[in-house]
Amino acid sequence: MKTILILGAGLSASSMIRYLLQHCEKEHWKLRIVDRDKDRVLDLIDHHKNAEALDFDATSSNSRLPEIKGADLVISMLPARFHVEVAEDCISARKNLITPSYISPEMKALDQRAKDAGITIMNEIGVDPGIDHMSAMKIIDKIKDNGDTLHSFKSFCGGLVAEEHDDNPWRYKFTWNPRNVVLAGKGGTAMFLDNHKYKYIPYNRLFDRLDRISIPGHGKFVGYPNRDSLSYQETYGLKGIATLYRGTLRRPNFCKGFNVFIELGMTDDSFAMANASQISPRDFLNAFLPYIPNLSVEDKFKYFLREDRMYLYDQFEWLGVFDDDSDFGFEGATPAQLLEKLMVRKMSLSEKDKDMLVMYHEFEFEQSGKNKKIVSSMISIGEDPTYTAMSNTVGLPIAISARMILNDQIKVKGVTLPIQKEIYEPILISLEENGIIFNEHESEL
Repeated sequence: MKTILILGAGLSASSMIRYLLQHCEKEHWKLRIVDRDKDRVLDLIDHHKNAEALDFDATSSNSRLPEIKGADLVISMLPARFHVEVAEDCISARKNLITPSYISPEMKALDQRAKDAGITIMNEIGVDPGIDHMSAMKIIDKIKDNGDTLHSFKSFCGGLVAEEHDDNPWRYKFTWNPRNVVLAGKGGTAMFLDNHKYKYIPYNRLFDRLDRISIPGHGKFVGYPNRDSLSYQETYGLKGIATLYRGTLRRPNFCKGFNVFIELGMTDDSFAMANASQISPRDFLNAFLPYIPNLSVEDKFKYFLREDRMYLYDQFEWLGVFDDDSDFGFEGATPAQLLEKLMVRKMSLSEKDKDMLVMYHEFEFEQSGKNKKIVSSMISIGEDPTYTAMSNTVGLPIAISARMILNDQIKVKGVTLPIQKEIYEPILISLEENGIIFNEHESEL
């Protein structure tokens, strides 16, 4: 019997654990799962005879290493900052590792050591990154294999609320870590290629310069650029391509409204507000508005919005920015932390809500002198607040790749990601069998 050690069982791990449990007996696996919330693990495994909830500090190498030594495969669902430490332990113990996170420079530096240890460290195998890579490479390789020339590639992904539960003026509910949503774009200037021209969008303009996308049957979306699209020239083998853009999808209302918070400075995470423990939402907003004597907070906010954006006012009123809640603030809070709390109060998924994961790729290429376009899109709807679309699309690729590694179907050693045909083809087929399906449409330009 082979042992899978799972480090972390947060929101994105539920579907992964379910898949592995479904295959445990047939594949002769045993799952050992550790999380700070042991009760959550016990709920997820539901007395399965091939699974065990562990109780140790997964962030400590001294506690973690003995468990890694006893495993055949390690899956790290810990915060990304711990992945390199886990990888070093796996190299030491000569155990394969899977993480859903981007390959950091520090992780990349472990490549040769992992190869020398004869192990696979599979990264970027969630949804974004993960399914985006695999679904894109399928079409990119197809275009190249046909001898055609790819001129433009645009890719977008977004976690949203399912349309039947899209019941607030922001058209958004949190399906991922709220802090990451509030701090989106803080990593640095967005960089991409547009018709052979390098383009740069600083953070203060990020939510104002948007691509508009329409998906039949699902309406209108907007996309704002991710931090670095340029690196994908190398990752996807697209050197010389004219247009290369990767972005995040939201509904139009969200981006326009969130841009107001950025303009005001309420997304700042660099300092603690002096009066944070006594502050109300109304005080919080007023702290970033101009000083205009004899005007109410509402009127000052209208003044800041300007006439051309007044249609957004109802969004902010619904969010509760004018409320006088005395128990809103907390000691040492940054503006970004207070904004997160403000948004979470109204934008969290309820027990009845379902989420939606949207992925959209656009390829423009030349075939026999004709300019053509392929649009590939995927819509995944969650089952419930536990088995969400986000959990399904993050967790299932991880679980499927785990199955492949344990069955010796992935031969690549070292630090890698799923862009090789022999990896992405069987994973995409398995994802289709589990309801994650891309629709492709080809047309002439």
